[in-house]
Amino acid sequence: MEIKRGTVVRSNAGHDRGLFMAVLEVDGRSALTADGKTRTIISPKRKNLIHLSPTAAVLSDEEMESDSSLRKALRRFQAK
Repeated sequence: MEIKRGTVVRSNAGHDRGLFMAVLEVDGRSALTADGKTRTIISPKRKNLIHLSPTAAVLSDEEMESDSSLRKALRRFQAK
């Protein structure tokens, strides 16, 4: 599955393992990810693509507009 801007991914490695995040930008073999809480849109986490598992969900630009809207959009994945 292709990882692009807005894709909801699950982290497979690192201190954030198991958390769902949104991809802000893909740059070669890495992606900038944010969850709106510990990793904000202003200060995203750079993750290697092999450490991410993409889901079928893609967030809209409105859902990724602010940290609060990003947290709200990702909340439905955290409950699963």
